[in-house]
Amino acid sequence: MKSLTPQSEVYFEIINEYKQAGKAIAHFNISNLDQARVICEIAEELKQPVIIGVSEGERKYIGVEMARKIVDELNQEYNVAIFLNADHTYSFEKVVEVVEAGYDSVIIDGAKLSYEENVSLVKKCVDYVRAYEAKTEKKVLIEAELGYIGQSSSLNKTLPEGVSDANLTTKEQAKDFVIRTGIDMFAPAIGNVHGMLVDAPEPKLHIDRLKEIISAVDIPLVLHGASGNTDEDLKNAIDAGIVIIHINTEIRKAFRDGEKEFMNENPNEVAPYKFGAGGQEEMRKVVRAKMELYAQ
Repeated sequence: MKSLTPQSEVYFEIINEYKQAGKAIAHFNISNLDQARVICEIAEELKQPVIIGVSEGERKYIGVEMARKIVDELNQEYNVAIFLNADHTYSFEKVVEVVEAGYDSVIIDGAKLSYEENVSLVKKCVDYVRAYEAKTEKKVLIEAELGYIGQSSSLNKTLPEGVSDANLTTKEQAKDFVIRTGIDMFAPAIGNVHGMLVDAPEPKLHIDRLKEIISAVDIPLVLHGASGNTDEDLKNAIDAGIVIIHINTEIRKAFRDGEKEFMNENPNEVAPYKFGAGGQEEMRKVVRAKMELYAQ
């Protein structure tokens, strides 16, 4: 059994190891224990670290403290490094909440704010976290997003309002943003979009723009909104320097489809753990494929 020593102490070290190796760490969101177990089973089988994310909505459903306890228990049960990230956190108060609950990392999402408001929010959160680290001697990684890519993990007929090439991150913005905020990791907009398009291919990632940003920013870069992107696009992003890739909508859809198929075949079944197993089976395929791709 592993100890409950906070894994954040080795989190950044592992991220940099993957960066040097030209690989990416998988980040998957969860809404329940069925999903968490699938992620950890595949991570252990492939001997890869993994990041479990919970958005504000997912934290409200699971419980901020409960999510932390679940990941602590999973770290005891599975022989693999599992980190907990507070995904897409929109206010200073919510950042304080997850940091004090013991999360390993948090993303501050001020992408819908004006540039200066975004900088101000992120800097305020970073200052708080640095003071917290000095007081507790516990590292908490701070990530922030620049450039709007939407907010909803959903199936969409069209691109979310406000998502366009005009809102892609520039290398000048990226450099200024990172210097002024002092963040540990950076999530740019390079054509990635939250959610997935139905009946249409996902927009291609702007790999040339990504390379420009990487030339100007010397911290790990994170790709959000990667559900639905082609393997080629994701591999090109990793080769260019992306170190962490977020997937949520794609595994949610797989989980839903698996449960739906089971219930259609077993209309009289009422045991949640049985149709939950159907969801796990379909989700497992996606998780495995992503993790294998990221580590090639």
